[in-house]
Amino acid sequence: MTEDPAIKAPWKRRPAARPLADLVGPSIADLCGKAGFSAVEIVTHWDEIVGPALAPRSTPVKLQWPRQDARQASEPATLVVRVEGAYAIELQYAAPVVIDRINAYFGWRCVGRLVLRQGPVPQRHQGPPPRVEPDPAALAQVRGTLGAFEDEALGASLARLGALVRRERRKS
Repeated sequence: MTEDPAIKAPWKRRPAARPLADLVGPSIADLCGKAGFSAVEIVTHWDEIVGPALAPRSTPVKLQWPRQDARQASEPATLVVRVEGAYAIELQYAAPVVIDRINAYFGWRCVGRLVLRQGPVPQRHQGPPPRVEPDPAALAQVRGTLGAFEDEALGASLARLGALVRRERRKS
């Protein structure tokens, strides 16, 4: 018995949605591979590797692997890092620690030295937005409608939330 292609079985479903990381990951890996990064994690986890003091002021540019002879053992790579002017000295002093962190992150000695290139570093992300405080009069009005609480900190937090919600509703 042949099946009519116009009639589809009701139990056959379309492919499920795929995570964005599955679609973007290979593209990022290709771009990083062109810069010599065999391990994309150096770029994507740079903030975790070098820490919050140096991460905003530096970015990895490329990983240079030495040419290999058949007789030589595999040598570690040189990591080229772009760093903002005054922070180059700080990163130069911290280079042994950064190299150790990179190698510990990957679990093998992949980076042997850092080469610093001074230049502008693009801003990757912004800090958290400033905390918004409600108007004291609106806060007192909401606090009066809530009633008594055993935990005063909870009452104050709920009053703040209520005042902010009221203000947002009035804007829209």
